[in-house]
Amino acid sequence: MTQQKMPMQVWILTLAAFAIGTAEFVIAGILPQIATSLSITEGQAGYLISAYALAIVIGGPILTIYLARFNKKNVLIGLMALFILGNVLSALAPTYTLLLVSRVISGLVQGPFYGIGAVVATNLVSEKMAGRAVGQMFAGLTLANVLGVPAGTWVSLTFGWSTTFFTVAAFGAVAMIFIMLSIRSTGHSEAKSIKTQLQAFKNPMLLISLAITAFAWSGFMTLYGYIAPIAMHVTGFEQDAVTWILVLVGVGLIIGNTLGGRSSDKSLAKASLFWATAMIASLLLVGVFTGSKVLFIGALFIFGIASFANVPAMQLRVMNHGGEGQELAATANISAFNLANAFGGFLGGMVLDGQLGASMIPYAAAIVPLIGLVLIVKANRAEKHSTVQVEDLSTAVTAN
Repeated sequence: MTQQKMPMQVWILTLAAFAIGTAEFVIAGILPQIATSLSITEGQAGYLISAYALAIVIGGPILTIYLARFNKKNVLIGLMALFILGNVLSALAPTYTLLLVSRVISGLVQGPFYGIGAVVATNLVSEKMAGRAVGQMFAGLTLANVLGVPAGTWVSLTFGWSTTFFTVAAFGAVAMIFIMLSIRSTGHSEAKSIKTQLQAFKNPMLLISLAITAFAWSGFMTLYGYIAPIAMHVTGFEQDAVTWILVLVGVGLIIGNTLGGRSSDKSLAKASLFWATAMIASLLLVGVFTGSKVLFIGALFIFGIASFANVPAMQLRVMNHGGEGQELAATANISAFNLANAFGGFLGGMVLDGQLGASMIPYAAAIVPLIGLVLIVKANRAEKHSTVQVEDLSTAVTAN
């Protein structure tokens, strides 16, 4: 029996996801250049991360609910057009305020594109390949960290940070053209009513699951968004080295994503507890080793693995408790991730500009995830208790 190949259209969605992911995370590599160019502090430049993330948090679920009823091909084209506009405005922004606004415009695209794009991807393949199709599309986000961010950093160092945003917009334009040419137009979808989707949020386990994502993930962007200033100002790396450091962290993210997926399939409870603990430990490790270039890079690699290994477990837990509102729950979890990113960008900026300085960012990053760890323990106990109750009820029914 021949294995079904992944359709070219899914790869096009991967390219779009790559462009969008690069736009989100590339700030991590070009903070110093933006700060110098616009005469702002690096901490203020870090707030550009928060602006983008908050646009996803607020705009994602609202736009997804609204746009789900329209022709999906036209929606994807429209979202990519908005994405291109946002990044062109970023490239041309003469002031910090206008750059902040342009980041919000770009950020509005991510939630609905990933949500609606995932539906399109699953419709392009057989039911048995639906998971792989979605995974293929979201691989674009991981590749953005491995290739997009380091490449964007190199472009910024060589040609200026404005060129980085022009390049991201160009990738978006290529993806949009391919979407126009190759993805079949589909009619209006019969989406579940908003009321039905919102009913899922009455489940306290879903709310705890979203809170786990928001708290436990916050440490990632607190450190990742400020790797460049830490590496340069504390550890003593030259500006050019930041590109290769980000490549190494990106490789760690890919390894972590794979390990996290496999361990979550075996035991979600154990995986979520282990990887959340591992990320906190890795943040402390980075903080301890900022004085040594070799150990600092090694600690960052471990941080990459430990942090992204949390993603499958967090996503799976939310989906398990999503009920009739799985699509909205999944979009809400993207918002939870980005709420954490927004907070992380803000916290890291405050520490960087404050008296503590860049060397204390890894330690600050480890504090809030501790709350997430407590919530994971609580959720694991509740789920175990629920499973025991179901088993007891099944035994009683069998006995009767």
